[in-house]
Amino acid sequence: MSSNNHSWSVSDIPNLANKIVLVTGGNTGLGFETVKVFAEKGAEVILACRTVAKGEAAKTNIGQVAGKITVMALDLGDLTSVKAFADAFLKTYSHLDILVNNAGIMMTPYGLTKDGLEQQQGVNHFGHFALTSHLFELLKATPGSRIVNVSSLAHKRGEMDWDNLMYAEGKEYTPIKAYGRSKLENLLFTYELQRRIKAAGLEMEAIAAHPGGSKTDLARHVEGKFIFKLLTPLLMLMMQSAEAGAHPQIRAGVDPNAKGGDYYGPNKMGEMRGKAVLVESTPESHSEEAGKKLWEVSEKLTGVTFSI
Repeated sequence: MSSNNHSWSVSDIPNLANKIVLVTGGNTGLGFETVKVFAEKGAEVILACRTVAKGEAAKTNIGQVAGKITVMALDLGDLTSVKAFADAFLKTYSHLDILVNNAGIMMTPYGLTKDGLEQQQGVNHFGHFALTSHLFELLKATPGSRIVNVSSLAHKRGEMDWDNLMYAEGKEYTPIKAYGRSKLENLLFTYELQRRIKAAGLEMEAIAAHPGGSKTDLARHVEGKFIFKLLTPLLMLMMQSAEAGAHPQIRAGVDPNAKGGDYYGPNKMGEMRGKAVLVESTPESHSEEAGKKLWEVSEKLTGVTFSI
């Protein structure tokens, strides 16, 4: 880890004029804060979210900034929507400097996406896998481009079960198990993507980040539970704002010292809060065998051929 690992802040971000940044789930939480910072630094930011009206409300909330914010419709739980979004994006933009795969759902009851995938994995990993694939040629053609995948501390509880990856008919499903698996998939995808980028000698990088414990609306499915209410005072002490929680993914996108395969998160209280620094993910997340397997399964389940 570099000696200046603890010193980065948003004030270190250079002027981003002429840079194009795409943030999924940009209308709320971490995504909103990420869009805001990049736009304030002069980038043209595409705020991609399911509901355009919510995206426009977020844009209005951010107000006048140095850059430009454009709202586009994207439903990561619908692979047809992902393809339509990518097609529209490619017709409009000639380069893409930073792709932040930020959108996610957390600890939802068992359910399926429009394509029949378990919904937490479908949105958090498979939708982003397809999106990254569709945009990859443009990213490849943009010198120094970065792909930032947002994971979570929950990846440490994630386990891959290749025989029942999608929890068929809800078998063995629990909200936390599926969420942890989806967040492990985010890291397996990042590291495998970076290995392939390096092998191909491309001038681009895949980097991961996690927000620690951040106060966003992502936890809406568990907030009503008795145990959550009981622990809320303690959790609030440990958690940080969405603004601070967004710093690891922002740093991953713009720090000139960041390298492909790096992983950023907060530096205090077991990575729950603090400054954005380099952190470590589990040995399982670095498994080359699991990374290759997930890539093959992702191509099969999304119907997308992701060639590098």
